[in-house]
Amino acid sequence: FPRIAWAGPETLKELEKGPVAIVKDGDSFRMQGDNVDVRLIGLRAPEIAKGRRNFVDQPLGEEAHRALETLLRGHTVSLRVGANDHDRNGRILAYAIRDDGMWLETEVLREGWARVYTFPDNRAFAGEMLAAEREARAAKRGIWSNPYYAVRSTDPKTLLKDLNTYQLVEGKVVETAEVRGRDYLNFGADYKTDFSIAIDKKAMPLFGRARLDP
Repeated sequence: FPRIAWAGPETLKELEKGPVAIVKDGDSFRMQGDNVDVRLIGLRAPEIAKGRRNFVDQPLGEEAHRALETLLRGHTVSLRVGANDHDRNGRILAYAIRDDGMWLETEVLREGWARVYTFPDNRAFAGEMLAAEREARAAKRGIWSNPYYAVRSTDPKTLLKDLNTYQLVEGKVVETAEVRGRDYLNFGADYKTDFSIAIDKKAMPLFGRARLDP
């Protein structure tokens, strides 16, 4: 695919630079000489269980694994860290820039091997990453060719089977409400049974800075 020049994390602190020893799955790897895994910031590739309890292999997990291996083979990478540079499992949280300037996160998303997956303290480049995801989704690349990863509707009956999983849900808001400092977007007439989204009070300033009013 023709590559787009993204506004990326080049200005962030460089934590480490060097070749990759092993790719663990579609969104993590280990640098040569290190004993700590690197987890790419802001995306989530299909899970590979690898013998872990309470994990199951998701469709196209091995394909996503191989895609990241291909992107890293023969290259060194620069690890750039944001506000939070380690996760609760001790892994390094980093943006990765290849020696030829390729920003790994957006390339993985553009090729369709992951979904955007941000947290409040690591979302500086969410806009660019979401744009890459939308491009892959529109072209049905990678995981977007598989119904397992299809964008869900807000029909409660179809969503029940997806409880406690990470999904993208799309629908039309029919009502909004503010209750004790928390905002709600309701996608059906009965908020008790229909699909609704709660927006925490702490998140509201983000909407203001984006000039959006829920």
